Amino acid sequence: MAKVHPQATVSDPCIMSSAGRQIFTIWMKSLVCHTNGCTVFDSKGEIVYRVENYDSKGSCEVHLMDLRGKVLFTILKKKLQIFGCWNGYRGNLACTRKENPCFQVQRCCSFLRRDLACQVTVGFNKYWIVCLGRKKQGFKMVNIAGDIVAEVKQKQLSSGMVLGDDVLNLEVEPYFDHSLIVALVTVYGLINRRL
Repeated sequence: MAKVHPQATVSDPCIMSSAGRQIFTIWMKSLVCHTNGCTVFDSKGEIVYRVENYDSKGSCEVHLMDLRGKVLFTILKKKLQIFGCWNGYRGNLACTRKENPCFQVQRCCSFLRRDLACQVTVGFNKYWIVCLGRKKQGFKMVNIAGDIVAEVKQKQLSSGMVLGDDVLNLEVEPYFDHSLIVALVTVYGLINRRL
């Protein structure tokens, strides 16, 4: 006779079962010629995610894909928003047109707090993207308690050499959905017109 085990329910859709901090390298270049986007490598140097933007920089629709081209998130900019607002949908836009967004990113007003870039809503949970410097290249994503969920900085080699502005290091804390965090990094790139 089979045993019945209750399934664990997770209240935060951002949380996944992945033990240990994960480190990724983000190259703010597309693998496809004449397009805007970025490529994400894991700690072994394998491509795990890519963002392709076939329109101009700052497009209103961007897709986060895995290596094989499967769309993981469709990111849409909401029109007629004063500060800017982006909705993220799981999967391809054609399949999710009527669904509620998986996440929403609202750009914060910079004159209230200069280091606060965005408010992120994932389900019932709130996060903030906080800038780490004047160039707004590095940032951290924090939860409501102020704990760091993910951090992006300019990539630095073990020798101390800092790589170019287009090579970033992404550290994701344990138990968080990596693809969701990469989608949020993508939105931050859209806000700063890097994609």
